Amino acid sequence: MEFFCFHRDRVGSTPLRERLVEEHWAYMDRFADRMIARGPTFDGEVLTGSVHVLDLPDPAAARAFAFDEPGYQAGAYRDVLLRRWRNALGRTMWQFPGGPGGGNRYLVLGLGAGEPVPAERDDLIAFGPLLSDDGGTTLGTAALVRAPDPDAARAVLTGGEYATVEVRAWRPGGRPG
Repeated sequence: MEFFCFHRDRVGSTPLRERLVEEHWAYMDRFADRMIARGPTFDGEVLTGSVHVLDLPDPAAARAFAFDEPGYQAGAYRDVLLRRWRNALGRTMWQFPGGPGGGNRYLVLGLGAGEPVPAERDDLIAFGPLLSDDGGTTLGTAALVRAPDPDAARAVLTGGEYATVEVRAWRPGGRPG
């Protein structure tokens, strides 16, 4: 079962996140073989959150993953978006044919009943619907996309059908190699 997890930072929590970075990476190392995508989000150079898309056995394991994370336990996050997700591309971010460099990268979240564009686009790094816990209802769409700017990134989702669309600068993450 695949899950999308977005920890949104509490304002002013960057120093706390920086102090916890090794604990965070050590925690995430336990899930490395199950990761589909991961990385921080930004507003300019200010850290605003952390995205993890991974395959876990069930919703209880996903909740444990999200809420046992060291930054969450220390109070670094203002909220957590945790949803079942379906990997429409069938690959990980490390398998993105566009490679690790070049271009700006964004997280695009559409909440509500909008329709995404076809998943055959070559600018999509990770892409799929956000689902209810039972997987029966589509609640939105999450995409990681390479695009020249936020407006172009937002264009991976259709017009006004989503209740809200959030676009954040995103950087592929993980322990430095």
